[in-house]
This record gives sequence, structure tokens and C-alpha cells, in this order.
Amino acid sequence: MEKGLLSGKNMIQLNRPSLFKNSNFYSGEWKTFSKVIPVFDPATGQKIGEVPDLPREEVRKALEFAEKSQKNWAKTIPKQRARFLRNWADLMIQNKEDLAKIMTWEQGKPLAESRGEIDYAASYLEWFSEEAKRAYGDLIPTHRKEVRLMAWKEPVGVTGILTPWNFPSSMITRKIGPALAAGCVVISKPSELTPYSAIALAVLAEEAGIPSGVFQVVTGQPEPIANEFLENKIVRKISFTGSTRVGKILLEKSASQVKRISLELGGNAPFIVFADANIKEAIRGGIASKFRNAGQTCVCTNRFLVEEKVAEEFAYGLAEEVSKFKVGNGFEDGVNIGPLIHSAAVKKVDSHLKDAIEKGGKLLIGGKPHSLGGNFYEPSVLSGISEKSLCFQEETFGPLAPIKSFKTEEEALQIANSSDVGLASYVYTNDPARIWRISEALEAGMVSVNEGILSTEQVPFGGVKESGMGREGSKYGIEEYQEIKYVCWGGQY
Repeated sequence: MEKGLLSGKNMIQLNRPSLFKNSNFYSGEWKTFSKVIPVFDPATGQKIGEVPDLPREEVRKALEFAEKSQKNWAKTIPKQRARFLRNWADLMIQNKEDLAKIMTWEQGKPLAESRGEIDYAASYLEWFSEEAKRAYGDLIPTHRKEVRLMAWKEPVGVTGILTPWNFPSSMITRKIGPALAAGCVVISKPSELTPYSAIALAVLAEEAGIPSGVFQVVTGQPEPIANEFLENKIVRKISFTGSTRVGKILLEKSASQVKRISLELGGNAPFIVFADANIKEAIRGGIASKFRNAGQTCVCTNRFLVEEKVAEEFAYGLAEEVSKFKVGNGFEDGVNIGPLIHSAAVKKVDSHLKDAIEKGGKLLIGGKPHSLGGNFYEPSVLSGISEKSLCFQEETFGPLAPIKSFKTEEEALQIANSSDVGLASYVYTNDPARIWRISEALEAGMVSVNEGILSTEQVPFGGVKESGMGREGSKYGIEEYQEIKYVCWGGQY
């Protein structure tokens, strides 16, 4: 694999083949291991390579190495940390094409989307390189003349991060950016389905000058590595992005050590369209929100709620746009929808679609696994959906757009807020008063008004209810990795 990486009929040419490694970076060096996990291209089913399946003993070695590195990194001046992070961000942009190809190969999303994710991922390193220099403390007005009161911020300590397969670069940088900026060292466990993007980041981190114990990557099965993070007292903080089910397990187990934890969990995003909205813009926004990454995003629309007066116009307009999609391998020109991550994802989408039809839904387009076979599924639109349908009750995580009509604003809010989760939500209306009412009333951590894409590094990303706790990105993101220390200094007079 020196000059090219084979994927079906496509030869993936990398400018820097060294970015693709079948090894892990921990304990100060690149290491392989006798037991491995195969990684497959979801578009072709072909094996990409094999990465180490590390046991807990090896992860423990990485944690011990991190503990030794923590004190030095915490004492590194913020300006120097900032330089390291900015160097890393710049290297990501310089190697964007290679990083995007690796991502499309292991994850399946269209190459244009992968390029966009690399830009997005690098933006977090850039943003937090700047925030590293702004972690201000306070001088507090005193209660006695001989006493001075202060509060400053210190790093929480060694941090273990667990990230998913759907955004294999940006979900990592959104966590390591603020952690490193705050003075925490990080051990990253990427999804075993998409490990190569994380490994490539480690190559660039080393090149950026980041000390070897500050960012380490370990691969393997989720449970043993997560349990080591949870049970090892070296780890002072865990950050996880994934399902609500797993998040609850991590939260419960972290309680035994009162370990700091951040959770970005599942969503069931409503997309509410009122009759006074610009319907063409609502369709455009709905396409962007629902079908990006083949619907495999935690903030993508899961439930379309459209006012009865315009429900038919919206539904058929959405179906018409979906009919223009090109489904295929993410390396092919013009592809809008790539494969789902694996066969279980295909089965879930298909079961949700069939259930919706059984409960009265009307199929407008799509409706079955794609003729390409494998992990491909036809982008689908259904109208007349029942609230009791699985696709309204659960997160589908696929290219299925279910539409239900409503009559009143109160009804729309009742349906939107009926979910146990509350991550993202979307609303289309041109009524300023309604925008305020809906934005305040929606039980979600994020509300997007007349816009289908809400993610950017400047804003606080996170949810309410069972969608998790904590925020990533923005000026608030670094606080997840900081402790506040109060100092009372007496004897001043």
C-alpha cells in the first residue's frame, strides 16, 4: 500500500501514503498487536485493512504514559498549547484531500462531504487554539480587608474520549481541541468501524510537534476499553458521543468514582414547517438536514411536521428533489447518497419504513434496499405518518423522511416535545413572534430557524433530556475540561 489503496474498481491515490497506518500511537511509539480487527469499505464490502484489537492491559499502559505526560502538559503555557493546536489544524487543511479519501473509504460518505468534514474538524483545533489563551480566572471582591480572594481554572486531567463512526474526524477534534487547550492529555478510542481517520490525525499530531503522551490513539472493542477508562483512576474525565443506551451505561458506571463525564447522545429532531414559511427554502433545508451522510447524523431531521395547508405541497416537493439524488460509491462523481455503515443499519431503515406503511403511511418515493445491493438503501419519503410509527418514536439513522401534518402550533409543539430526547430541532416560519415562541418552547439544546445546517465551531453543541449533558464547541466547550480552584489569601495587612 505504498502508492495506492485499492477499493473496488477505485484506486485511492494518497499524496502521503504514510497517513494510512495499521497501527496505534500510544506509550510514545507506533505499535501493532497480534490480535486485530478487520475494517471494511461499506460501499464495496472489501476489507480495507486490520487495526490492533488492544486488550485492557495495553490500554492501561497508554493511561500510565498519559499520567506521566499530564503534569508537563498542564504546565505548558497556553500560548504554546495554542501553537501546537494551530499547527495541527494547518496540517489537516494541507492534507485535506488525503484525509477525505481515507474517510470516504472507511465510512462511505461522498467525497465532497468528507472534504467538508475535514474543514469542519480542523476548525475546532483552530478555534480552541485561540480559546487556550482566554481561560481567564477572577479576582473576587473581598469580605475582609486582610484577605484576597481568587479563582482560577485548572485542567481536569487525563481524558478518555469515545467517538462514533459517522463523523470520524470532527467528533474527535471537537473533544481533543478543548481538552488540549485546557491542559488535559487525551486518549482517543475511535469506532472500530472507522479507525483510520483517527490514526491519520495522530500522524499529523506528531508532525505538529504535540508531545507523544498528549494525544494517543488506541483501537479495539468498545467495552473493554471503555471499562478501563471507567475503572482506572488515572482517567479523570470521559467524553462520549454515541447512543443514549450506551451513554446511560457510562453515566451509571462513572458514578462509582464521581468521574467527570460529557455525553452527546441520540436525537429525534423535529423539522416543523408552518404555512407562512418559504416552502422552497424549507424543502432545501429539509434535504440538507435529512440526507447529509445518508441520514446518519445525530442532528438530522427524524420527524417532519408540516402544517396541513401546505403538507401536500411540501411532501411532493421534497419527493421530487429526492428523486434527483444519485446513490453510489462516495468516490464516484455526482454521488449524493453513499452506503449505510453496515447491513444492520439497512435492516433498521427498512423495518422503520415498513412499519410506517403498516400504520397508514403513504410511500412517495424509494421504499426498499437499493438495486446496488450491499449497504445501499433508496432515499425514501413517506407522508401521512402516524405518531405511533417507529420512525417517529426512534432515531432511524438513515435516508428515510417521514412526514406528518398538523393543524395548530400547539399540536406541532406537543408532537415535537413528546420525545424523551432533545438534541436538535428545526423550524421554518416567517412570523417573528412565532420564531420566539417556538424557539423558547421547543425542548431541545439547539434550535435552527429557517436553516437546515446548524453546526459550526463557534456555537455550543449539545442536548437536553436524554440527549446528554455538557456542551461542545464555542467558548463554553473548554469549560468541560476545566476545574475551578478558589484561593483565599490572608495576612495581606
